[in-house]
Amino acid sequence: MGTLSGKVAVVTGANRGIGRAIAGRLAQDGAKVILAARNQELLEIAVTEIQGGGGEAAAIALDLREPDAAEALVTFASEQFGGVDIIVNNAGATKRGEFLELSEQDWEDGFALKFFGYVRLSRAAWPKLRESNGAVLNIIGVGGRTPGTEFSIGGSVNGALITFTKLLAALGIRDGVRVNAINPGSVRTERLTQQLVTAGLDPATGEEELVRKANIVRIGEPEDVASLAAFVLGPSGTWLQGSIIDLDGGATKSV
Repeated sequence: MGTLSGKVAVVTGANRGIGRAIAGRLAQDGAKVILAARNQELLEIAVTEIQGGGGEAAAIALDLREPDAAEALVTFASEQFGGVDIIVNNAGATKRGEFLELSEQDWEDGFALKFFGYVRLSRAAWPKLRESNGAVLNIIGVGGRTPGTEFSIGGSVNGALITFTKLLAALGIRDGVRVNAINPGSVRTERLTQQLVTAGLDPATGEEELVRKANIVRIGEPEDVASLAAFVLGPSGTWLQGSIIDLDGGATKSV
């Protein structure tokens, strides 16, 4: 029996990277996992992997930028496994670039998927979470605390989500729902590799340079975030409420 046995967890952005690692870890810990993302093929591969390890999982391809997608996801989870106990909001990449280089559409897309995606799914799932004394975990990012000039949209979205986590946690005290967030730093994902290649760097050399310039202990792995997520969502994390946990190898130097 795992620490999350009997729980139903919904993980967005679960077809790759951090989301996929979290979905796999929660399944390992006994949760029945619903994986959501836009790429059906990658979702099916992830589900097969979880099932091959003895876990229970199902997937649905949808675009959380669409206003009705969150309700559809909660309905799907309830039909598949009978309810919702855990929401992990993880979907959402934002376009990089300096402020004056970014269009109105870039800003709308950035907020539509990540900010409003988190808001809508939390709202759609809240009645289920209230019934089950469930939990919300927002995967945000340290750029919300220390945004750089190339992270105008991402930093703004992440900063808003930090505030959103705090206000939702206050509501959660009243309604019996735990709400917390993890701020990952640089994690070895396809997105990081692409950023290094776009900058004209060899990925291995680029990672070494990133570690040196940021003065961090190392680049993170998706499994690092998944391990912390399992702790926060499990029985050992029940005193956490409204916590914003930086998991960045020491990148955030401010108090």
